[in-house]
Amino acid sequence: MSTDPNLSDPFDADLVIVGASFAGAACAIAAAQRGLRVIVLERKRDPGEKLHTTGIIVKEAAEQTLLNRVPAAMTRRIEQVRLYAPSLQQVALAAPGYYFLTTDTPAVMRWLAAQLRENGVDLRLGCAFTDADRVDGGWQVAGVGRTRYLVGADGARSRVAQRCGLGSVRQFLYGVEYEFPGARLAQPDALHCFISKRYAPGYIGWIAQSPTGIQAGLALRHDPTNARVPDIDAFLLRVGQAGGLPRRLHPGHTRAGLIPCSGPVADMARGGAVLVGDAAGIVSPVTAGGIHSAWDHGWAVGRAVAARLRDGGPPPEAMAVDAAPRFRTKRALRWAYDRLQFDWPFDLLLYSPPLRWAAGQVYFHKRRA
Repeated sequence: MSTDPNLSDPFDADLVIVGASFAGAACAIAAAQRGLRVIVLERKRDPGEKLHTTGIIVKEAAEQTLLNRVPAAMTRRIEQVRLYAPSLQQVALAAPGYYFLTTDTPAVMRWLAAQLRENGVDLRLGCAFTDADRVDGGWQVAGVGRTRYLVGADGARSRVAQRCGLGSVRQFLYGVEYEFPGARLAQPDALHCFISKRYAPGYIGWIAQSPTGIQAGLALRHDPTNARVPDIDAFLLRVGQAGGLPRRLHPGHTRAGLIPCSGPVADMARGGAVLVGDAAGIVSPVTAGGIHSAWDHGWAVGRAVAARLRDGGPPPEAMAVDAAPRFRTKRALRWAYDRLQFDWPFDLLLYSPPLRWAAGQVYFHKRRA
């Protein structure tokens, strides 16, 4: 079925995507490269402001996706993880050939916006999604017009999911991250990760060198009935010297937000509406890493929409579900970590082969299991 625009076409777009972060950008570019008319709505006027993501790109994403074109000046290569027990004993972890890229995340998001436009996507900054109604053959999006498909890439509290009757994320971490512009760690070539039931129940704290300074964050399990804000200041007083953080630093920017940790949502696609990225729960329940999985899933959905409209392919709703990572092993680890986290086993077993093996699996291998 061809969707070339003509005078009798009642649709203003083939695909409207809400959200211009990694998943939304991947979906838009994949569809636009197949000739679809794609509109992306982004509520922020500057895609690099008010970010929630730490912007760490894993090797797979850096080598196997369009993100391999991110300018080198926007990234910093990290080849080692230093894992700290609650006692602040530490162990160095690495895998041959494996690395992460920390990023100048605001610059990367602005670069992504430029990529959207270079690929013919109609990117509308400062344009928030407010409502959508089902119409014959698609959706009527308020302020935009008619589209054949609607994709929600609008975060863990997706408004698209709410308006289209799709599934929603049920379990979260809550994270806070400070940025210290121009600062440098004593050991800048490692990702420093801290285990602490006191400061990070259900997750970890971290410190990393980025191209523009230092990122230091803390996340914990979010309980909506007893919400707790991570005490990042006390955490950094406790771990700062061990992690090589210079003294008397003052954060230049603060990021905070909810991070899905329950795996893909049920009912992520129906009736021409599809969720991707955080909106679909495409985030590792253990590491909270989502860029690579979100990119792959968004790209698969964009290609599936194009195949449906251009070639009469199968419904993209089914492809969205099939392409979503299951995270079975990591969901099991999440369950165990939520219920069995104690400080003493990490202090006692930090240097043991089983713990080193498990940590290596989490950080370097089977990232989509």
